[in-house]
Amino acid sequence: MIIDTHIHLDDKRYEEDLEAVLERAREGGVERFVIPGADATTLERAVSIAQMYEDVFFAVGIHPYDKEQFDTLAFEKYVGHEKCVAIGECGLDYFRLEGSPEEQEAEKKEQKRVFRAQIELAKKYKKPLIVHIRDASRDAKELMLEAGVGEVGGVLHCYNADEELLTLANEGFYFGIGGVLTFKNAKKLVNVLPKIPQERLIVETDGPYLTPTPHRGQRNEPLYTTFVAQKMSELLKIPYDVVAANTTANAKKLFNIS
Repeated sequence: MIIDTHIHLDDKRYEEDLEAVLERAREGGVERFVIPGADATTLERAVSIAQMYEDVFFAVGIHPYDKEQFDTLAFEKYVGHEKCVAIGECGLDYFRLEGSPEEQEAEKKEQKRVFRAQIELAKKYKKPLIVHIRDASRDAKELMLEAGVGEVGGVLHCYNADEELLTLANEGFYFGIGGVLTFKNAKKLVNVLPKIPQERLIVETDGPYLTPTPHRGQRNEPLYTTFVAQKMSELLKIPYDVVAANTTANAKKLFNIS
């Protein structure tokens, strides 16, 4: 069995056939689903879905692109919910920095403020973090260590293959591996994968994004975690069932779910 540790089931692209998406996944061996918190405008739907299905859980958080919503989100309203398993996805994303150098620095500063605040919330409520890092590995790692993320641990969602981040395993972090592993241009991730302790690997889709081969170009869905697990099995030279069992046990431990 597999746990999809990062699936945006609250996205409008699942509205019309959510039941069918979940049923296909279950029939294919996917047994749990975690909806990350990214956009406050869809959080209520995430909570509703988690309440509707026993095997769906959610996190509460703000993606760096939606940082303006952070100060208006009533975290306390959600974090105590029995199906809330994490804080995030939160982090740093410098991929789309625009404007003058001064404007870019101001953007980085604000992203850091919101990220640091969510780390503090995770520590306050004893929840693991779901961390998003893109083109900001050094700043993110420095901030995380300064903020004491080792108190709660978490997952580096859609792990970007930066070996500098591997040491965060020492801070209780897991590494979320998704469809990118199946891409032809994923050589860096393919090379780094064996360096990650197997007890720190978990599987994700990031659906509806980053659909793995052979379904690239289509909407991603939880069933496709099986292609990720199969690729991991191939690269690590261990049986598929072992990959599935290990990543499931890791996810259950991280998110404290049975």
